[in-house]
Amino acid sequence: MSDKTAKDIENEVSDWWKTSIIDMEPGKIHYSGYAIQDLIGNISFAGMIWLMTRGDLPSKGQAALLEAALVAAVDHGPQAPSIAIARMAATCGVGLNNAMASAVNVLGDVHGGAGEQAVALYHDIATRMDAGESLADATAAGLDHQIAEHGKHIPGFGHRFHPLDPRAPRLLSLVEQAASDGIVSGRLGKIASQIEETLFERKGKCIPMNIDGATAVIYAELGFAAPLARGLFCLSRSVGILAHAWEQTNQGGRNKGPIPRRLIWSYDGPERRPFPTDQSDDLTGD
Repeated sequence: MSDKTAKDIENEVSDWWKTSIIDMEPGKIHYSGYAIQDLIGNISFAGMIWLMTRGDLPSKGQAALLEAALVAAVDHGPQAPSIAIARMAATCGVGLNNAMASAVNVLGDVHGGAGEQAVALYHDIATRMDAGESLADATAAGLDHQIAEHGKHIPGFGHRFHPLDPRAPRLLSLVEQAASDGIVSGRLGKIASQIEETLFERKGKCIPMNIDGATAVIYAELGFAAPLARGLFCLSRSVGILAHAWEQTNQGGRNKGPIPRRLIWSYDGPERRPFPTDQSDDLTGD
């Protein structure tokens, strides 16, 4: 027979989940110690994201910089697989939550994960600088390591559609201003700019920073861990996903695929051929 008291059993049940995020009892809700009624109307959504993921309140400058990154990445049109999937799913008779989940589930290493990878790259270069290397040498070594481990693609740089991603310069200017105001150090921004310069020296052409590289600068400057950069991108892009799923729901359409119905995909298999009659007998049996 167990020697556990009723209190022991109660504690075992309550300790099944442990969280420092939310404290709750009937009539009371607190997030990291702050009462929900005090937060409502006094904190921005970006500030709430900070509180929930970091456990403390951001300064106004930190919250504003985080919000800028979140706003910048909300949408990139149906050319982005996640947005196209949201719209296609909306024509299949599912609800908004299903369409959103379908879209968010494709935000992986290739589509949506570059920000996380860029933060990791910036941190690697920063660590090399901490060990005594110059900015230029640390960047060159960091890029060499990135290429050796993950291939020639550098996360956060270059864009398949934009010769110059219009979002990146604006975000970098906000980082520079925040560094001038003492909100962030500006160190990660300088590392990102040095990556651009080193890539130009190596390739003889400009490979500018894209939205993933620029938001990664902000997330890294604000102290978010690399994996959280992907989560924050998912939060941001979910706004566009919701908007497109809702718009497509109102536009209607049934089973809308990735290409217009009158077009057909390219086929590169065997030519059309008759089914061999000798095999037909074997398959049907007696």
